[in-house]
Amino acid sequence: MLSVLRRRGIASEAVLDAMAEVPRELFVPPHLSELAYEDGALPIGDGQTISQPYIVALMTEAADLGPQSRVLEVGTGSGYSTALLSRLAGHVFSVERHDSLAIAARRRLADAGYLDNVSIVVGDGTLGLPEEAPFDAIVVAAAGPRVPEALRVQLAPGGRLVMPVGSASGPQKLNCVVREGENSFRTETLAPVSFVPLIGAQGWQR
Repeated sequence: MLSVLRRRGIASEAVLDAMAEVPRELFVPPHLSELAYEDGALPIGDGQTISQPYIVALMTEAADLGPQSRVLEVGTGSGYSTALLSRLAGHVFSVERHDSLAIAARRRLADAGYLDNVSIVVGDGTLGLPEEAPFDAIVVAAAGPRVPEALRVQLAPGGRLVMPVGSASGPQKLNCVVREGENSFRTETLAPVSFVPLIGAQGWQR
């Protein structure tokens, strides 16, 4: 898997080390474990997916994390990306709207030893976690029609928000938004992507 990621342009050794460390097979359904390291998305239940390794690596690299970084993850899913972020950041706050996925992810992360610097919250990720803001990075694992204003204001100065934006069924673009000042944001498009829709008060309606 690492050779594929390198060929596709992932250059951060810290991200590659985290990808090598975290056992992806623990975060996919048992009957799909043989496909865990294929570079493709896999279903995890409740209409959600675990993103392909390249996209997870690309988003993690774009977040530009350090050991003191406070990260907000929107969409815990299986907990795989949460585990990766936990290897690179100081603390990860992960919001999941599906209670069943949050419970299962918390159990997997605990069993694998990745829960020490992770907090999982059930709620509407489009609203972020204002009580824990500001965040040095925000990583959103679902596509919204636009970047939620609630997430923009919770981003620390110099912070980076990585999120797919586009229609609910595609096309979508993976964007990295950098907060350069109080009301100044710079956006870079990283890649075309295909994500499940971001459901919530500041995303798509159910």
